[in-house]
Amino acid sequence: MNHLDGITSGQQKRALTLSTVAFTVCFAVWTIFSIIGVQIKQELGLNDTQFGLLIGTPILTGSLIRLALGIWTDQFGGRLVLTIVMLAASVATFLLTGAKTYNEFLVAALGVGVAGGSFAVGIAYVSRWYPKEKQGTALGIFGMGNVGAAVTKFVAPFVMVAYGWQTVAQVWAMAIAVMGVLFFLLAKDDPVTKHQAAGTVKREPFLKQLEPLKYLQVWRFALYYFFVFGAFVALALWLPRYLTGVYGMDIKTAGMVAACYSVPASIFRAVGGVMSDKWGARTVMYWTFIVSAVCCFLLSYPQTDYVVHGIKEDITFSFGINVAGFIVLVFVLGFFMSLGKAAVYKHIPVYYPGHVGSVGGVVGMIGGLGGFVLPIGFGALNDLIGVWTSCFMLLFGVVMVALVWMHLAIRRMELERHPELAKNAHAAIEPVQLK
Repeated sequence: MNHLDGITSGQQKRALTLSTVAFTVCFAVWTIFSIIGVQIKQELGLNDTQFGLLIGTPILTGSLIRLALGIWTDQFGGRLVLTIVMLAASVATFLLTGAKTYNEFLVAALGVGVAGGSFAVGIAYVSRWYPKEKQGTALGIFGMGNVGAAVTKFVAPFVMVAYGWQTVAQVWAMAIAVMGVLFFLLAKDDPVTKHQAAGTVKREPFLKQLEPLKYLQVWRFALYYFFVFGAFVALALWLPRYLTGVYGMDIKTAGMVAACYSVPASIFRAVGGVMSDKWGARTVMYWTFIVSAVCCFLLSYPQTDYVVHGIKEDITFSFGINVAGFIVLVFVLGFFMSLGKAAVYKHIPVYYPGHVGSVGGVVGMIGGLGGFVLPIGFGALNDLIGVWTSCFMLLFGVVMVALVWMHLAIRRMELERHPELAKNAHAAIEPVQLK
C-alpha cells in the first residue's frame, strides 16, 4: 500500500509551508542567546568559557531530545508533537526573564532549548508527504528554517538596545506560542499517521525504532552533520562575540554582519536539496567539505606581523583578514554548509525509509551537540591560548576528519562492489549517486 495515494500537490505544499515557517520561528527562539547573551555576559561579568556554555546550553537540550521527538513523530504524527514542542518552548522562553544568577540562566536556557527539537519532528513529518525522488528538495526547503537565526540577529539587537533583553525574550515567547496554535489549527495529520489511526499501519515500538542505530553508517552521517549543522549553529552563536572582539563592532553591526553568514547558510539549503536529487548527495558532500576546509584554513590564520632582516634594514609586513575579506569567506562557508545540510538528510530517507524519525533524530542530535560543544570549545581556546582565530582552527580539524572518513568509506564500498579496482591503487572512483 502506498501511503501517498490520493495526496495532492496542494496538500504537500501546505504541509511543507507550515512546517518551514514553524521551524523558522523555532530556530529564532533556539538561537536567542546569540544576541541577549552578549548583554547578559556584561551584566554578570562572565569570561569567554562561561559565555560559550551559556549560549550553547539551549543547543544541548534541543539536540538531546531530537532522537525521542523523532521517534514520537513516527509514532504519533508531527502535527501533535510539533505543537507541543512550540508551546513548551514558549513557556520556557517567557520564564527566562525571571533569571538573576548565572546558574538560573543555565537552567532557563535548558528549557529554551526545547525549540531546537523541532527539526527532528519536521524532518519526519515533511518526508511522509513526498516520494523519495522529491524528498531531497522538500527537506532542503524545510531546512531553510535555519534562517530563523538570521531573523534573531537582524531584529533582536534593535529590540534589546531599545527595551532590554527581557523584552526580546517576551516577544520571542509570544511569537512561538502563536505559531504553535496556528500550526495545530492549520496543519493536517500526515498520511502515515492517518493510516496508523485507522489501524491499517501498525506503530512500531520505541525500541524497534532504534534498531538502525547499530549501523556505523548512521554515525558517519552524524559526524557530517556535526560539522555542516553543528558548526553552523556554533558560529551563528559565536560570531556576534567574535566580531565585537576582533573588529570592535557594536552589537547592532555585529548582528547584521553575522546575519550575512546565517542567511546563506539557511536559504541555500533548498538549492542543496535540488542538487542532491539531481547529482547525488555524495558529490555535494565532497564539494561541501573541500571548500569548507579551504575557508576554515584561511579564516584560522591569525593577524600576524612579520619582520624580515634585510641587507640594509628590517622589512616589516603584516597578514590578516580585514572585515570585507572575513564577510566574503564566511558567506562562502555558510553557503557550502547549507548545501551539505541538505545532502546529509537526502541520504536518510533513501537508506532508512521506515526509520526517518529515529535515524534523522540521532543525526540531528549529534549535529546539534556540535552547536553545544563547539561554542564552549571556542571560549575555552580563547581563554587558554588567547588567539581569536582558534575557533576556525578547531573547525578546520573537524572538517578534515569528516572529509577523510567519508572518502575512505566511499572507497571501501566501491572496492567491495568492484574488487578489480583494488589491483590499481590509482583507479579513479566516482561517488555513486543515490537513486
